[in-house]
Amino acid sequence: MRGARGELAGALKARALEEGFALVGITMPAASSQMEFYREWLAEGRHGQMAYLARSDAVRRRGDLTDTLPEVRSCVVVAHEYGSGDDAKGPTDPARAVIARYARGDDYHDVVLSKLQRLLEWLDHTVEGGVSGRAYVDTGPILERELGRRAGLGWFGRNTMLIHPERGSYFFLGVLLLDLELPPDPPFEEDRCGTCRACLDACPTRALLGRDANGAPVIDARLCISYLTIELRGPIPAELRHAIGNRVFGCDICQEVCPWHERFGRPAAEPAYRAREGLSGPALVDLATRLLGLDESLFREHFRGSPLLRAKRDGLLRNVCVALGNWGTVEALPPLLRALVDPSSLVRSHAAWALGRIGSPRASRDLDTRLGIEADEAVRHELSLVLEICKPIDGSSQDGL
Repeated sequence: MRGARGELAGALKARALEEGFALVGITMPAASSQMEFYREWLAEGRHGQMAYLARSDAVRRRGDLTDTLPEVRSCVVVAHEYGSGDDAKGPTDPARAVIARYARGDDYHDVVLSKLQRLLEWLDHTVEGGVSGRAYVDTGPILERELGRRAGLGWFGRNTMLIHPERGSYFFLGVLLLDLELPPDPPFEEDRCGTCRACLDACPTRALLGRDANGAPVIDARLCISYLTIELRGPIPAELRHAIGNRVFGCDICQEVCPWHERFGRPAAEPAYRAREGLSGPALVDLATRLLGLDESLFREHFRGSPLLRAKRDGLLRNVCVALGNWGTVEALPPLLRALVDPSSLVRSHAAWALGRIGSPRASRDLDTRLGIEADEAVRHELSLVLEICKPIDGSSQDGL
């Protein structure tokens, strides 16, 4: 097994590095050891609205890879780096939007999947008789991080990320399930977080809950800024909006403060991950104005091939309204007043909240006017709450704003 198969595994890893992957490891398709924890996590409802995580068939397949590929004999796990290397702690200017690093360029699903497929094609042509397999990049019911740890790519950090001791955690994981048995790499057994709790202390919404009795890191997705700004389809809970700050899509905080990233993080070499124009710290007013000029169809066209499509037009604009409210200056009024009459009730309700945060006479007048014509009950409720607590500032020096 260690002879010809070992040489093949070495050649496969070399080929993976040529494709641009930073890390590659191999593990066996053993049953998951995390399923008891996973089921308890689901039972506690910590997955929020992500119902796809709790589907019975998906849970079963996460526990047993043979339900996905009956003939699977080995798993190749790769890591593709995406760190931008620009703003170590993210933009601190509250007037500018923060978009998670992974979402500033092209969609990683497409980038990593194409590389994995080329790797599979190479393997199929290299092995006599061919090889069958399936490639996954965060698109199937697979516990990628568990496979990554078993393949020796890192340990589970307290921030729930897979952390490599010489690469940090800014990387995507991809998995090849193969019907070919290859020698596995030693798993990463150590927990190198030690007593550090930087990520737990830095999380604004307290989504990170530390480790359970068995050492597994626990997160309540319902509190995570990434979940709130991407996966959540309805209104963001009012008590969490202030904590989101100016992060309009995703969150890197728990990685930014990680000592392993600070020491070993590096810019990605992949050109596809370079920030698109207007997505690296754009002015909130400019981003809001840009989005308000798009309907859902134009939004899909404008952000074709971008991870931002995941939030949809109304969800992203909802997030920008919250960030404008957290900025809290009269400079945010023009786009928020436009958003107050947006066709989307989700956008209107969050624009109302943001205008209430600013609290100018102009905002109060427009909120009161909107309440008189608003038909959506959820928006009317938000407007009423805002008007009850809205305390206009002295607008005499703000030209009536």
